[in-house]
Amino acid sequence: MKTKYKFIIPLAIIVMTLGSCKDNYLDTQPTDRVANTAVFTTTTNAMAALNGIHRSLYVQYSRQEEGGEGAVHLNIDYMGEDIVNTVSTTAYGVHKWVTHRSATNLNNAFIYTFYYKIIANANAIIENIDNATGPEAEKKAIKGEALAYRAWAHFVLVQVFGKRYDAAGNNIQLGVPIANTTIIDATPGKPRASVEAVYAQINTDLDAAIASFNGATTRPNKSHLNINVAKGLKARVALTQGKWALAAQMALEARTGLALMTNAEYISGFNDYSNQEWMWGSRQQEDQTTYFYSYFAYMGTFNSTANRTVPKRMNNLLYNQIAATDVRKQLWDPTGSSSTFLAYNLPAGVVSNSTASYKQGKFRNAGLTSIGDVVNMRVGEMFLIEAEARARLGIAGSATETLAAQNVLFTLAKNRNPSYILTTNVGVALLNEILIQRRIELWGEGFRFFDLKRQDLPVDRTGSIHTVALSGVLTVPAGGPEWQWAIPQDEINSNPAIGPSGQNP
Repeated sequence: MKTKYKFIIPLAIIVMTLGSCKDNYLDTQPTDRVANTAVFTTTTNAMAALNGIHRSLYVQYSRQEEGGEGAVHLNIDYMGEDIVNTVSTTAYGVHKWVTHRSATNLNNAFIYTFYYKIIANANAIIENIDNATGPEAEKKAIKGEALAYRAWAHFVLVQVFGKRYDAAGNNIQLGVPIANTTIIDATPGKPRASVEAVYAQINTDLDAAIASFNGATTRPNKSHLNINVAKGLKARVALTQGKWALAAQMALEARTGLALMTNAEYISGFNDYSNQEWMWGSRQQEDQTTYFYSYFAYMGTFNSTANRTVPKRMNNLLYNQIAATDVRKQLWDPTGSSSTFLAYNLPAGVVSNSTASYKQGKFRNAGLTSIGDVVNMRVGEMFLIEAEARARLGIAGSATETLAAQNVLFTLAKNRNPSYILTTNVGVALLNEILIQRRIELWGEGFRFFDLKRQDLPVDRTGSIHTVALSGVLTVPAGGPEWQWAIPQDEINSNPAIGPSGQNP
């Protein structure tokens, strides 16, 4: 990391609270940075800096399609087979598996800098919070969140720009630079660390975050991370690393004491983090409108061109695997007839989209603006992680784990489909049933590219409503160089520790 992408990012830009647009420290210090003594004098000030990270997840950056974490969700899902394009041109060119391979593509630069900015500000908090004045429990909460943020950001970056983690290998393949400290301007850029080293740092931070959350103050709202979220992140990482027992344990601990949503909540629009199942989400106030760059301006019912002319659709082959009695069947319209589509019984003035078949109604704006809360983690995901991990342990020879996987799946599936009965599937058949449930459950929430990559599976859009004209490619073999995004050219040019030889093939 160097120059444009160096770790020292202006805290002054993002130090603000989620409850309003008013700035706490804007323009009070030089524009290149805010003195640590000013930001971290008290836990109150440190919390304001932390709130800046929260808000950075949904503000607009340089371009319209750079709407924070929601934009990343769209990129990751567009690369899979479960979202179907409706026109040949779209802001999210990754759908055709071309633009992400260009080092000069602005989307690559956005994702790279977005997460490293989060890391830079988390580093500043981690390094200074211990000396702040304030209750110890507040310090522990703030530090726990910063550590979890740093781990999460590295986790996304290594999945996007690095090679996949191979549970059977030594993982010396190139990952991404590890940023676990602030650096001064004269320090040379950091090299790309091995995938193994990046995951080691991620796990170190998550373990420290979990420890820090013990005895910490209760988070004020779900935009903040807590011990459940940290354990949920640990479960995601363990699943990606093929550490099945740990993944199952962490997912179970993460969801302990939390509940799945009701069927009525499931069809309410996925736009409100007060939903009992949401573990972590970004709250956006109505007076902080994001107009045409928010997640719901691209995946919602806001009256935007992206929703009117490019309604997001579900792969018909996946839709056909949803049981008729499953509440989730109501969230996509196979006919394209809005008048008969439950999810589009909307207030007057809300766009109903075109008549495209299999269009989505899962994500709906709460009102007439583009405002909507973005979900980052749910209890349902934890059930799916635990079920998958236990099923894989069952394939390895544990009948007890197979039974446990069946029962974990039953709890989730029965909640969504009252007619669901305990599955008799075992082995690979059980695993495949769980993975189908995962695709249905987490559709549009930013998982599909990561899921395909971690399992070393190809993209297969054949036999569905995907077309070459609209989707660019129908198949992408597993394991090729296409599964790594190009490192931004500005980083290659300015960071001698990476340089041209450190670019992905």
